[in-house]
Amino acid sequence: MLQNGDVFPSLTLARAGGGEVRLPDHLAGGFGVILFHRGSWCPYCNAQLAAFARAADEFAGEGIKVASVSVDDREKSEALVEKHKLDFPVTYGADARAISAVTGAFVNDDPVCLQATGFVLDPEARIVTAVYSTRAIGRLLPDDVLGFVRHLKSLAKKGGVAVDKHGSR
Repeated sequence: MLQNGDVFPSLTLARAGGGEVRLPDHLAGGFGVILFHRGSWCPYCNAQLAAFARAADEFAGEGIKVASVSVDDREKSEALVEKHKLDFPVTYGADARAISAVTGAFVNDDPVCLQATGFVLDPEARIVTAVYSTRAIGRLLPDDVLGFVRHLKSLAKKGGVAVDKHGSR
């Protein structure tokens, strides 16, 4: 598992709508969120992604970028983007076991997919928090991410306390 303070590993994934997304490079310049979603068939993932889409203006105002990773195929991923009007990159065709090997994300065996996993990265692509789930529930939510990033920014403005590798202050 990746720990607070670790640099998120480099991943290049196919993007719904065409092209590729290089993570964490795509999130450079500010805080970033990487969501591993189980698939377009998962109601919890649909709810999470739709919630992040609804929070897009607040995230843009804070300079927070979002990207999502899935094992789904292109057609399913593009339908998911359209359904929820997702304006952040949604990737498809991820190799669940390869992603798990570099991130520690849990893999579901049937159907094969990445379990819900979320990372909040600082502007240097270092993990400031990670949420690993072993099943469908237990995931990052937009309000939690916004509050956490705002808190970290306020500490930085005050010359405050940095978050160390273990998440302590």
